[in-house]
Amino acid sequence: MQAVGLLMRILVANLGSTSFKFKLLDMEQHGEVVARGTYERIGQPGGQYASHAEVIDAIIKVLDRPPDAIGFKAVHGGPICGAVRVTDEVLEIQQQYADIAPAHNPAYIQAMKAFAVRLPKVPQVAAFETAFHQTVPLSRQIYAIPWEWTQDLGIRRYGFHGASHRYIAERSAELIDRKPLRVISCHLGGSCSVCAIENGRSIAQSFGLTPQTGVFHNNRVGEFDIFAMQRLTGHGVNLDQAMKKLGKESGLLGISGVSNDMRDVEREAANGNERATLAMESFIENVRQYVGSYLVALGGVDALVFTGGIGENGAAIRQGVCRNLEWAGLVLDKNKNQAKGREEKISAVESNAEIWIIPTNEEWIVAKQTQAVLTAN
Repeated sequence: MQAVGLLMRILVANLGSTSFKFKLLDMEQHGEVVARGTYERIGQPGGQYASHAEVIDAIIKVLDRPPDAIGFKAVHGGPICGAVRVTDEVLEIQQQYADIAPAHNPAYIQAMKAFAVRLPKVPQVAAFETAFHQTVPLSRQIYAIPWEWTQDLGIRRYGFHGASHRYIAERSAELIDRKPLRVISCHLGGSCSVCAIENGRSIAQSFGLTPQTGVFHNNRVGEFDIFAMQRLTGHGVNLDQAMKKLGKESGLLGISGVSNDMRDVEREAANGNERATLAMESFIENVRQYVGSYLVALGGVDALVFTGGIGENGAAIRQGVCRNLEWAGLVLDKNKNQAKGREEKISAVESNAEIWIIPTNEEWIVAKQTQAVLTAN
């Protein structure tokens, strides 16, 4: 096994079922990105690579030397809390939860095994997205279901986007001179979530058992009444069909009928498309629902933060979310709100609480977690 005393360069892998993104970070230079890459349409028609393993071969060829460690922005580890070294047991537990994270867990398992074959001396760490939300009170984690389902099957609200919300918690504390600090973090992008953060700790979040729930996403349903399945099955839709449509043909795409990309939806709305307009309005109201809930959970707010592709670039969405929140001390500056893709304070001078755009840096968080695990003891 490679020595872990000096972890200079850490490769952070972020995977989806048909995608692979990586960044190679130099930890001696505070996470300076040495190399990066994005691979799409893996195993799909027109894609260059048939599997994640083939992508790994391509990445290794690109790098001038192997990384000192590999950190995975892993998604669902069930009972595993935090960041851990990848072992056979960790792989097995991910497999056990693959049915509720089908777009992520199988891809991570395949990649972890492929890296182990190709770079057997390079240690691997799985930094699970659920880790940041372990501080959420149990009363906000459980469903009102038979207790044995919770206890024996692990059915509860786990929470995801942990690396992103952890970064927002850390960066907000650097930017805002308030103690205690209450932050509502809105990660809005291809997948979306809202998190209430109190003094750097998650106390409430919008995801549930799976990454399909909470705020609706680009093509995933978000909240959904499970008893609607009875009506669907009564009209000839079987369970597999329903799950596919809820996981891949819903969200922005399902409502708008246009696209799963907010930029396309916004453009069509501006051209008078009523369903596209409805999709935007519904998305805004969905986010506001959680913002309102977390204002109660936190007892007010010191900062409302937008991150993720939509959060960082969607001026109209930010304006909609902040509408009529003066009573909560949140006043948006419409001119400053035109900022895109950069760190910017966008609250008005008269706003009691601050409103920020903060581009997230999940890779930096995963790299630090990886370093911490491998240098412990």
